[in-house]
Amino acid sequence: MAEKIDYKKLGFRCGIEIHQQLDTHKLFCKCPSIVHDNHPDIKFTRKLRPVPGETGEIDAAAIHEVLKGKYYAYEACSTSCCLIEMDEEPPHPMNMDALKIVLEVAKHLNASIVDEIQVMRKTVIDGSNVSGFQRTALVAQNGYIDTSKGRIRITSICLEEEAAKKLEANDKFTKYRLDRLGIPLIELATEPDIIDPEHAKEAAEKLGMILRSTNKVKRGIGTIRQDVNVSIKGGARTEVKGFQNLKSIPKVVEKEVERQLRLLKNGKKVESGVRKAEPDFTTTFLRPMPGASRMYPETDVIPVKICKEDIEISELIEVRKERYIKKYNLSPDLAKITAGSPFAEEYETSVKNSKNLKPVFIAENIFVSPIKEIRRKDKIDIPLNTNTADILIEVTSLIDKGDIQKDSETIKKVILEKYKGIFDINKHKGLSDDELEKEVKQVVADNKDSPIGALMGKIMAKHRGKVDGKKVMDLLKKFAK
Repeated sequence: MAEKIDYKKLGFRCGIEIHQQLDTHKLFCKCPSIVHDNHPDIKFTRKLRPVPGETGEIDAAAIHEVLKGKYYAYEACSTSCCLIEMDEEPPHPMNMDALKIVLEVAKHLNASIVDEIQVMRKTVIDGSNVSGFQRTALVAQNGYIDTSKGRIRITSICLEEEAAKKLEANDKFTKYRLDRLGIPLIELATEPDIIDPEHAKEAAEKLGMILRSTNKVKRGIGTIRQDVNVSIKGGARTEVKGFQNLKSIPKVVEKEVERQLRLLKNGKKVESGVRKAEPDFTTTFLRPMPGASRMYPETDVIPVKICKEDIEISELIEVRKERYIKKYNLSPDLAKITAGSPFAEEYETSVKNSKNLKPVFIAENIFVSPIKEIRRKDKIDIPLNTNTADILIEVTSLIDKGDIQKDSETIKKVILEKYKGIFDINKHKGLSDDELEKEVKQVVADNKDSPIGALMGKIMAKHRGKVDGKKVMDLLKKFAK
């Protein structure tokens, strides 16, 4: 059915919202942004009620939640949560590092930055915010990105706090974990300029690339979320949440259009609302669409004046990729991966400081492949942070100086040992040229009738990770007859 759809004729309208966690401490306190704390030592319960917004009305989505009559149970760890997350203490001043990241993104998006940041309260009483509201601040508006199918306008760019993580729910209560609550989020919202489902995916990919270009956003599952707003002529605006990955966006959008078409064909009204994307690309109802009535000013946070001249911006990943191809002779695929890596800056530092290693080798064999294997094959969740970046710089230096061999197994082993804090250079230090030559002569003398391949196997089995295979083969060709 999707192949026959003429989206322009249908009056298709689509916009996207992106929520991306920033890699700093929390937005209104100094607690670290840890989302995997174990053994909670704080537990309490609450009931929430809605309040009127600036319009004097109570938001429809808030009424929907309060009618459920539920209470909310919370648990937290004191290592990542304080009285502010528990709504027992007023918020501290805004995290300026987080604000600088959002300002940088706003510049990349050609947006008009506001003169003063005023924090607002957004009513949210599903329990995901202990206070019953989410703090959010408009930073910029009226930006744009250019895509293969035309320009997409950016309505707003906001800085807000992340919600708590839901653990379980039933008819009586919902339980949340507070380690995630308060992590800074950048929220981007576009105008409905997306012309078809594939265009929605392209927009999300480009916005994600711009966010990652700052190298100051969190990486991994759950750190970024995309919401897509869809409507057709005669239908109604529907916000779809819960995308597992970018590849699912076109299919979910197609299914939502088909759902609205079926309702209209059967003479039924399409109700506006928020729906959840399911694994089979269909959607299910979550709640009514929230409105402006849920917003009111936050009086506990002092407004922040912006000095636009001081905003610094990073090189975009797509620009960095082209530079890597030309400057370092990387293939397009390797350049794309390396430029988009959180270790791009450290990669360039390693290339600059290396005397004996080529940029292609450093990219593929140190900064890309080992980390990928450790995370996917060895199932070790080595973090993509500054500590790991420092390890990669150190490993590059060790190989460049000849302190460890440059084979893939040794490189991966050393990275893991450094990550675990058990690295011992003496276990990896190779034979000197004189020692290697003496060893080769001895093996040849003890195995006079063996072919070179067998001799090579004996030496490598004994000294794997401590000798250069090419050097061994050159010596064998010289001394073996």
